[in-house]
Amino acid sequence: MTVKISNKIVGYRVVKADKADEKLAEPIAAVPSPVKMNEYIERPDFLLGTTYKIKPPIAEHAMYITINDILLNEDTDHESRQPYEVFINSKSMEHFQWVIALTRVISAVFRKGGDVTFLVEELRSVYDPNGGYFKKGGVFMPSLVAEIGAVIEKHLKAIGLIESEEMSEVTKRILAEKRAEFEASKAAANNDDTVGDFPPNASMCGKCSTKAVIVMDGCATCLSCGDSKCG
Repeated sequence: MTVKISNKIVGYRVVKADKADEKLAEPIAAVPSPVKMNEYIERPDFLLGTTYKIKPPIAEHAMYITINDILLNEDTDHESRQPYEVFINSKSMEHFQWVIALTRVISAVFRKGGDVTFLVEELRSVYDPNGGYFKKGGVFMPSLVAEIGAVIEKHLKAIGLIESEEMSEVTKRILAEKRAEFEASKAAANNDDTVGDFPPNASMCGKCSTKAVIVMDGCATCLSCGDSKCG
């Protein structure tokens, strides 16, 4: 019920709330916010690490790329695995200076936190003025830096920071059938030029940079990623 006060207020006093009201008035304990990656997080004594081996044809020796991850908010609903640092080791010394510089810059970006997936696109868009190369399986790499970017992309997919575009079982089956049909039709012309995992006369795929595009029934289809001009 609303009461209208018609007289002027000449005084007032504060009435204390009862115990029940006092309990309701008590502030609710704040839930701690999840820890996010930042440069002030100290390096733990133990980190989870994964090492990848690459053997580019332009280098005399193989290169070993180690990416260490830190586990944030362990044993909580906000648990996440974030990249913390990267190391590259090789017997080849001709790339020593720029490799060390690259690892330090990438590690610094990892420790800053935020969205670090942009590194993949930046590294993979570096082109060697002397030309790129094909790695095993027919995948084209425009430079050694681009292959390092591909390794980082693979790692970020493994820890869930980048969503992996997996083909469905139906798509895989259709590609396998197309490949078998294509290889059967070209069996007579097959010779020692067969190199890699795809037909030797396959062309480059604009989506996955793999030499795996064949033309069947007037339709260009990539046997690696499934990209097709016919939808």
